[in-house]
Amino acid sequence: MSETAAARRPKVFGLVRRLPEHLTIWLPLLLAAGHIVSFSLWTLWVSFTPSTLLPEFGWVGLHNYTAVLATRNWRIAFDNLLLFGSAFVVLSLLTGLGLAILLDQRIRGENVLRSIFLYPMAVSFVVTGTVWSWLLNPGVGVQKFVNDFGWMSFRFDWLINRDMAIWTIVMAAVWQSAGFGMALFLAGLRSVDTDLIKAAQIDGAGPFRLYRRVILPTLWPITVTVVVIQLQFAITTFDLVRALTGGGPGIATLLPALVVYDFMFQRGLLGRGAAAAVLMLLTLLAVLLPYAAWRHVQARQAARA
Repeated sequence: MSETAAARRPKVFGLVRRLPEHLTIWLPLLLAAGHIVSFSLWTLWVSFTPSTLLPEFGWVGLHNYTAVLATRNWRIAFDNLLLFGSAFVVLSLLTGLGLAILLDQRIRGENVLRSIFLYPMAVSFVVTGTVWSWLLNPGVGVQKFVNDFGWMSFRFDWLINRDMAIWTIVMAAVWQSAGFGMALFLAGLRSVDTDLIKAAQIDGAGPFRLYRRVILPTLWPITVTVVVIQLQFAITTFDLVRALTGGGPGIATLLPALVVYDFMFQRGLLGRGAAAAVLMLLTLLAVLLPYAAWRHVQARQAARA
């Protein structure tokens, strides 16, 4: 046996021994990727067909897309998405950052408070929507509780107010997701170089100036990550709205995911529902692709440094 073949045998045996480990790591990822890609392509194909209750062969071009874009429901849903997404991202970002700064002060009971702030993340969105629908219901929730104490003029009927109902979704979503931002921001705050902080304190920087000029600028990458993930949640929100308002009152709180559900499962228009789903995907890609490009540039810059 040649020396080259003898040298290759340990490498081959090593690969064989590590095969179960590689399968454990890569097989679930490949199956998940195949599932996502295959069903995305299937949805894309259906969106160009005249499918109704069942998929149909045929080709209607962009008819389903133009039909979806022309509907009043889609226009209202997209307007609601812009309002809900911007308000939710800003408020959850500020709330998470505020909670992280609070916990960063090494206050007593930090572990208990951290668990309390993170608890909503462990609750499903259906449960969150159901509980908040009870709290905001004027007949059984906060309004009735305050009225029972004698303050009969108190009104908190946002859930049935067409102009304010979208803000009930914002409140519930912020309550559910603020802990996620808090966890990331707290990890970032605890990783700031202590020498940098001490140098700023020696120069006379107070707490407010220290955070504004020294600490918070170092959290910029984490801020971008939180914003992108929260935007992704906002675009795909379905179960929270379904449980909290059902898209009402009327269609005042419709979001794109509810429009997809309405076309596919209530009207039996599979082709139009698939077109609405593809439009949602394009909206999501408009957020994810710039973020992926930014991360790629960051990684290349870090490799050159």
